[in-house]
Amino acid sequence: MLKILRIFLCQMAMNFSCHIVKANLCLGGQDIFAAVKENSPNGEFIANLSIIGDPGANSIRLCLTGDNADWFYLESKTIRLNTSSTRVLDREVQGSVLMASLTCYEDDTIQSVYRIMVEILNENDNRPKFLEHSITTYNISELTAVNTVLFTVQAKDADDDTIMYVIDPAMPDASYFRIDLPNSGRVVLAKPLDYETKAQLQFLIFAVEMNTKQKHNASATIKINVLDGDDQYPQFLPCILLSQDQSRSVCTNPIYTVNITEKEQDITLHFFPGPIHAEDGDKGLRTQLSYAILSGADNGRFQINNVTGEIFMTRPVENRLLTPNLRLRIMAAQVDDPKKYTVATALIRVLAVNQYPPQFNRTTYKGFIIENISPVTFVSTYGNTVLVIQAYDRDFRDGVNPRIHYTLKPKSNNTRLYQITQEGFLIAKTDVLRAFEKHFLEVVATDQESGETVKASIDIEVLQKGQQVPLSPFSGREKLYSMMNMNVLGGSMGVALLLLIFALCVFLRIAKNRRQHQHTADRASVALEKHPNVKASLPISHSVSS
Repeated sequence: MLKILRIFLCQMAMNFSCHIVKANLCLGGQDIFAAVKENSPNGEFIANLSIIGDPGANSIRLCLTGDNADWFYLESKTIRLNTSSTRVLDREVQGSVLMASLTCYEDDTIQSVYRIMVEILNENDNRPKFLEHSITTYNISELTAVNTVLFTVQAKDADDDTIMYVIDPAMPDASYFRIDLPNSGRVVLAKPLDYETKAQLQFLIFAVEMNTKQKHNASATIKINVLDGDDQYPQFLPCILLSQDQSRSVCTNPIYTVNITEKEQDITLHFFPGPIHAEDGDKGLRTQLSYAILSGADNGRFQINNVTGEIFMTRPVENRLLTPNLRLRIMAAQVDDPKKYTVATALIRVLAVNQYPPQFNRTTYKGFIIENISPVTFVSTYGNTVLVIQAYDRDFRDGVNPRIHYTLKPKSNNTRLYQITQEGFLIAKTDVLRAFEKHFLEVVATDQESGETVKASIDIEVLQKGQQVPLSPFSGREKLYSMMNMNVLGGSMGVALLLLIFALCVFLRIAKNRRQHQHTADRASVALEKHPNVKASLPISHSVSS
């Protein structure tokens, strides 16, 4: 019993596996040197034992011991690989060599010990992997010079294969970058960066095995944030683009305009198309700017706030005829680099005091359109002349106020069929109009300087194709209407004349009767020694003879 217990404890302490075979002796064996491929299946042959002896003659015992003994098992006198579905032989995990010992016992006595050394043969079973710290997002200044090494990417292969790096040329931003040497991983700037054109870039880079048949590879997306550099000059707003090409965005400064009146002073000028304002062309920097009047300040008549760009007028223009226009040259420069500046023009027009609102020369305009298949045409008026709708302003010597703006009031669906130009021409969509249609529009003229408005109506008639435009309001149908009106007027005047003659006759007859009656009365008065013109007479004594 003690013997069996001692054998059991020995097995537990040495972590061995034993297989009993019948042999005469443990002699004849030797150290085992073998090789096996990683990822080999369970039961893969490792080596045969060369121990001599006739199995069954004596009872001998073989035991596998050592750190890697559990990777093997004995099948008679053959050593095989011990793996499973959950435990795979991996050279990158277990190392390059498995080591164990084979001990031969006879009658519980160790007769011999042999070494087992099995090399794990490498297979290309791993793909390259990028190191995370090398594929982060990079911030690169747009001022970085071409051919500068920007950063280095790194990938590792567990099989120790040689790696080369390739940028995917199909990506839109790939042209900005190149690899210095195929196996270096150094990324070099291939062409200039421009923050204003594109502030973010990205490309795909591959890590590929160079010395294997499989050419396993890995990919990573590299993102670049382009940092703004001070390479742009300031520009006044609104910026008027000369080209729509975003890669070559070029614009010009606006001409600021404003109208003032005589005698005005101590006022802030409000310019069109907006306040005087400039911005640094480097949108990401927004460097502070300073404003100054280069010319036209007229001995302090105009002053500018060097921070906001507001312009003040300190004293009035006395005579607009002598000084109808004033021109300022305004500069905006970077505070930190005055050599980076831009210049714009401000035009100041001196007007007379606004005393009169704009007016139309008539309340209703008459327009004609001949039915046509043309897309658009001008609306005509009498005499087949182009209809011109213009308001005049008595504040101007020629009556023309350039700040008057014309619009069609959307009072009906007819407005969508017409458009008015700022010269007063009315344009119609001819191809959707039909003969005998009548349209009524309302045009509004607005003085953009004073805000005053005036309105007029437009009566439009669509004529048949080939029909002539009337020469005047009294031609054609209008003439017929006029003749009818004259006939009615003539009949009315005839009746009135007859009534007047009748009344005159009655008046004359009454007057005649009155004269006759007055004549009789006069005569009676004479007989009584009174005259009708005598207002009072002295009393007269009469003596009557009896």
